[in-house]
Amino acid sequence: MLEIPVLLQRSARYLLVQRGFTILLALLSVVVVWIFVLSFAHYLKPLTEAAMPGGIALGTVFGSLLLWTGTGVHKRVGISIYRAFFRRAYDPRMILQDLAEKTRTATDRQELAALLDYHLNQALQPSSLVVYFESNDHQLSALRGNVPPELKTIPVTLAIMAKLVPHGGVDRHFEAPRAWESSAESPSGNTESFLLAPLHPDCLVPIPGRDSRLVGLLVLGARLSEESYSSDDKRLLASVASQAGVALESIGLGEKIAERIEAERRIAQEMEYAKQVQARLFPQKLPSMKTLEYAGGCIQARQVGGDYYDFLELCPGRLALVLADIAGKGISGALLMANLQANLLSQYAVALDDLPRLLKSVNQLFYENSGDSSYVTLLFADYDDSSRRLRYVNCGHLPPLLLRADGKLERLTATNTVLGLFEKWACAVAEVLLAAGDTLVPYTDGVTEAENANGEQFGESRLVETALAQRHLPVSSLLETIVTTVQEFSGGEQADDITLVLARCRS
Repeated sequence: MLEIPVLLQRSARYLLVQRGFTILLALLSVVVVWIFVLSFAHYLKPLTEAAMPGGIALGTVFGSLLLWTGTGVHKRVGISIYRAFFRRAYDPRMILQDLAEKTRTATDRQELAALLDYHLNQALQPSSLVVYFESNDHQLSALRGNVPPELKTIPVTLAIMAKLVPHGGVDRHFEAPRAWESSAESPSGNTESFLLAPLHPDCLVPIPGRDSRLVGLLVLGARLSEESYSSDDKRLLASVASQAGVALESIGLGEKIAERIEAERRIAQEMEYAKQVQARLFPQKLPSMKTLEYAGGCIQARQVGGDYYDFLELCPGRLALVLADIAGKGISGALLMANLQANLLSQYAVALDDLPRLLKSVNQLFYENSGDSSYVTLLFADYDDSSRRLRYVNCGHLPPLLLRADGKLERLTATNTVLGLFEKWACAVAEVLLAAGDTLVPYTDGVTEAENANGEQFGESRLVETALAQRHLPVSSLLETIVTTVQEFSGGEQADDITLVLARCRS
């Protein structure tokens, strides 16, 4: 409802305009009748008794049309005048209901600002309206309205903002935000320079967020009707601002969710790219060997991992079989794995003459370039195609299985401690001769420590049993069989990388 002084003032203006229009319409009717009389007078001059009924009939028709037209015009214009002074759109309940329906569907700040701009202009008809919303950098940015460049953004931390949204202390409640009347003075009432003066504000309406935090501001100029903003106007504006604050919080939450989804999408995309890059670090070509059939594979638990295997051609007829397990999974493990591979590839030819010197250098580089708790278990085995001799260094790795052709089982136990954990590191080399039909099975703990639903591990015994039972298969098929058996045992749940290298002496 309108306040009584405002209602009386508006009623007086309404009556004045309505009476003025009625008088104007009457004068217009007189003019129209006069024009009609002048237009048809020369036809009716030679009046006779026979012509009199025709003239009366014509005048009657014209008068009826004039009365019908004038009544319609008076009714339509009267309704328009009434609506101009007593707008239904001004009813706070109508505006809030419409806003409540539409703000729930607002998907972004621009759409919400447009809704506020439209409804408040329809309701109050301010000479100007600027809608500020909080941006990501905790500034208020103008989304609607004409503002000078220096006022496109304003800081939330300005003293005036604290006046608009006063906060309570520890022992008292927050004071509800309210609309402030303003000309060129701040809401505190002093005459100091007012930042928003170029906007010619007549009313400032804070838009509150959670805990009365300022998330927006409405700056309204003087009303076109030259009336001041009444108490009802201010209550309406405060209610609209509160509704807008709720909508802004929802939009902000939606933006954060969208940002998080986008970030996760980018991470997934980057991880997929990292997976493709790491896949290229594994052997792409297998050097040809006369007396050795070999294969390797890595099934990662995550998109990238810390297991590493490689086949390095030291020279024609000399092949290095490398298998390593980095202490760490995911990205950290993958980075350390790449570091280890780079160290090996940069100097692996040294292994021909001095295998301990190669691994001591790798240990030193890994020690210097990784954290205190980072280390790697590694098997480096050098196979000679002509003598079938296998020299190896086992740096704390699980003992590779050597399945002899006659069914006997041997293990290539550790010869040294892990790489990268100690600066001073000694290296011992062992060797073994392979015979036709012998199969070497180096593996990582992702094979033997795979668990089923009951928490039981796959274990070395199952690995030996599977390898012996399927030893007639080519090494590539045997490798696939072992991996499939491990995955079936664990029910498809993989907690660690599954990495295997198989090598068998040909007859």
